[in-house]
Amino acid sequence: MSAAVAYPVRVEADRDPRPSRWLWLLKWLLLIPHLVLLALLWTAFGVLTIVAFVAILVTGRYPRAIFGFNVGVMRWSWRVSYYGYGALGTDAYPPFTLADVPAYPARLEIDYPEHLSRGLVLVKWWLLALPHYVVVAVFAGGWFRPGSDDRVLSWLSGGLIAILVLVAAVVLLVTGRYPRPVFDFVLGMQRWVLRVMAYAGLMTDAYPPFRMDLGGHDPGGPVAAESEPEWEPAEHRWTGGRVASVVCGAVLAVVATVLASGGAALLSADRTERDADGYLSVSDTIATSGYAITSDRLEISGTPADWAQVETIVGDVRLRAAATDPSIPVFIGIAPTAAVTTWLDGAQYAVLRDWDGDDGGGGGDGVDLHPGNRTVPAPETVGIWAAQASGPGTQSVTWPRQAGDWTVVVMNADASPGVSVRAELAATMPGLMWIAWAVLGSGLVLLLGGVVLIAVPVHRASSRAARPGKPVSG
Repeated sequence: MSAAVAYPVRVEADRDPRPSRWLWLLKWLLLIPHLVLLALLWTAFGVLTIVAFVAILVTGRYPRAIFGFNVGVMRWSWRVSYYGYGALGTDAYPPFTLADVPAYPARLEIDYPEHLSRGLVLVKWWLLALPHYVVVAVFAGGWFRPGSDDRVLSWLSGGLIAILVLVAAVVLLVTGRYPRPVFDFVLGMQRWVLRVMAYAGLMTDAYPPFRMDLGGHDPGGPVAAESEPEWEPAEHRWTGGRVASVVCGAVLAVVATVLASGGAALLSADRTERDADGYLSVSDTIATSGYAITSDRLEISGTPADWAQVETIVGDVRLRAAATDPSIPVFIGIAPTAAVTTWLDGAQYAVLRDWDGDDGGGGGDGVDLHPGNRTVPAPETVGIWAAQASGPGTQSVTWPRQAGDWTVVVMNADASPGVSVRAELAATMPGLMWIAWAVLGSGLVLLLGGVVLIAVPVHRASSRAARPGKPVSG
């Protein structure tokens, strides 16, 4: 057999000769324990792959214990996929283990590379694998498209594998047989996907072939049953306790990275994002064809003493608004929610549910448009405001230090319909620096804990343990 055929990733599967007609209808429920565990294991897979990336870059070698763990995660995932809706190829429930199970009808093996290119590790997982990612997207599904408002991307899923497995499920339900051509084609696509996963996961430098190897038997040869080696295989050294430790460490590392990044971002904002008056702000353009733009109900509770404590962190809160047309005077006010609701009852106005804007007040993301045909009087003639400002240019108000349910109202000062303003919410945030250091410090502590939880089991799994009755040498 030529070297071009014997790819170092071997995927094997035996078709169940007598599959159940109806069991596949319940497999989604039976697979829940596996899916929960795999979500955690793939988190660990990602973190350990980063560790392996650094190790390959420095030493040219993939740490054997980490390699055994990551192969085990892929092997476990392949068994679950084969049992579940990635193939529906067997009714034998997948075992909960990283190790190879020779008796199970779906098996995967990846040859350990003694040496890997330090240069390829920088580019193969993204640049060189790009053509394969296109193929995998067709097979396994998953690509982005512009969202409905052309500003976000939506994830689409589904591919040829899902379509053919659905066809096989319907045929199985009707006839009690799994169509062999469908099985062979599904296995060919899954084999392609797993080869690309191993290549992108830095487990081999051998470029995946653009070749559809159909059927359950890999052209590289069957996955051989393990003999009695002098040293225990790497994946067998991953006991349940070690796996749990690595998973916990990986989750801690991910959380720590988020916290550390957030803390660093807060420190940067505290030092670089303040305006001349010391405020940190967010702003957006919001518009409506109605008479006013209001906030959702804002519930403020507590006593003046509570406000004193909040001020040490939040400081002063300022609201600003300016009409996008400089010739139009703008009004901004804060009033009790009940009073605002009564005043605007029957009139057309928009309620800002989140800080989104730019949708013209048409009831799009973040804005609810309340219909109506009643006109409203000029806001300055209504005595409901706890804080207000009106006039040309930018107007600002400071949040009143009072408990209650409040609503912010922005509108044209003459109460004419068609409001378009640039609005800004700002606060001095005197406690931001201490919050930032606390978040950053928490992230670093968790990261240290995650490193320990990962490093200890990896080190122990890397130690060569002899089989019973085998001498330990070297």
